[in-house]
Amino acid sequence: MSDGCLLCRADHVTTWHFEDDECWVADCLVCATPMIVWRTHGIPDDDDERRLRTRLEQIAAERYPEGFWIDDERRRIPDHWHAHARPAGGFFDPASELYDRFG
Repeated sequence: MSDGCLLCRADHVTTWHFEDDECWVADCLVCATPMIVWRTHGIPDDDDERRLRTRLEQIAAERYPEGFWIDDERRRIPDHWHAHARPAGGFFDPASELYDRFG
C-alpha cells in the first residue's frame, strides 16, 4: 500500500461489483464504467494482468451486452495498475453525466 494512493485506500464511494484478496471492481468515480484495481500497489506481471483482465471482462459482459473494450491506460494514477471496461464505441458509461457531452 502506498500512502496517499486513492486506489490503495479503496474507499467505497460508488457501486462495487466484486472484491477478493487480489482485486476489486467498482464503478469509476469519473467515468462510471466498471474499473478493476489490483490491490497491490504497482504493476503486475503478464500472467497476473491476464487474470485480472479476465475478471473485468466477466463483469463487463454483463454490463455491456452490446460489447465493450478494455482501457488499461492509467491516466490519473500511473503507478497503480487498474483498467476500465468501456462500452463499445464509447468512453463514458451511458449512466455518466459526461456521456451526453463526450460519449
